[in-house]
Amino acid sequence: MRFIGLDVHRDFCDVAIYENGKVRSAGRVASSPSDLELFAQSLCCHDHVALETTGNALPIARILEPHVGGVLVADTRHVRAMTHAKVKNDRFDAQLLAKLFAAGMLPGTWICDEQTRILRRRISRRSQLVRGRTRARNQIHAVVIRNLGGRAPGTHTFSKKGRDWLATLELPADERAMLDSCLREADFLTREIAHLDREIAVYALGSADIRRLMTIPGVDVTTAATLMATIGRIDRFPSARHLVGYIGLDTRSRQSGVSAIHHGHISKQGSASARHVLCEAAHSAMRAPGPLRAFGQRVRARRGSNIATVAVARKLVCLAWQLLTKQEDYYYERPVLTFRKLRRLELTAGAPKRCNPAGRNGAATPDTPAQWKAERAQAIAVEARYLAAVADWQPKGPSAPT
Repeated sequence: MRFIGLDVHRDFCDVAIYENGKVRSAGRVASSPSDLELFAQSLCCHDHVALETTGNALPIARILEPHVGGVLVADTRHVRAMTHAKVKNDRFDAQLLAKLFAAGMLPGTWICDEQTRILRRRISRRSQLVRGRTRARNQIHAVVIRNLGGRAPGTHTFSKKGRDWLATLELPADERAMLDSCLREADFLTREIAHLDREIAVYALGSADIRRLMTIPGVDVTTAATLMATIGRIDRFPSARHLVGYIGLDTRSRQSGVSAIHHGHISKQGSASARHVLCEAAHSAMRAPGPLRAFGQRVRARRGSNIATVAVARKLVCLAWQLLTKQEDYYYERPVLTFRKLRRLELTAGAPKRCNPAGRNGAATPDTPAQWKAERAQAIAVEARYLAAVADWQPKGPSAPT
């Protein structure tokens, strides 16, 4: 059995082979499909290949997988943490990968399936477009402030009234040109975001897991899709704590000697986009009556609003693990809210607007004022029961070191 390490670059891959207790360099292979296919054919089914996570690591792994016994894509951060060598070059890195792989010390990453990869690319592209639109709109606000334009009428600056108000502002020629350019850029990005939202909505309608996560108050299709793109398969995580650590919402812990353990800030080791949408969902969940709002208020009274938001986001991750593992909807679901979320999802995906009030397949729609009031009253009662149950809880002191 041979262990092969590949130090991957944009134009080439350095190859190192570990065999019979010795490691040797085997030259370079061009990072083109034809050369990589020829290199893969020179390997045998008993070989094992390791490479680090880079932009082109996954397509290279796909080419090599049918020809070898296994391909491991290693986490670059873990490899860097285990190496303290003074020498840094491509040949040495390839040899180091082969040695660590042969010793069983190379941590691997999960290679997602094609559907999850497509969803991840769409979610990533959407977040980039939203950030670009926010930058353009912030420049518009800066132009208005620099020229003492005041506040826009209506709900916000980019509503119909706000756009009409922007057109009537008296601005210097260069400022007017910048404002019009930023408006065109924001409009273009809004159309691109709408196009991506439609693609994500079509995918979400066919995903039972995304629709199940949307039964949690505060979780919309963007949050659910981002979370599923990050998770991939829920069976990868044996417990909710593992999923929390994977997303980076677990707290850092430090302890040495006889001193008490110290818990610091969250690790932020996972997906930043997942943490962002979870915190946004936590804000929404804390505004709706129910156990999540009661939990957030209890934490906020002791630790402040920022820590309460992160705590609710962590609670949402734990709920997601439970729902996906047990294949159940949220127990305190509000059917009217879920109905509205799914209806907006259908409209975003391109479904026609219904004129009849009968609802789906002729059934009566649950979205009625009476049903809404009944569900809200039930959520308030559940929140009160939660507060009564935790009223006698006392905070525990720091645990003594063992």
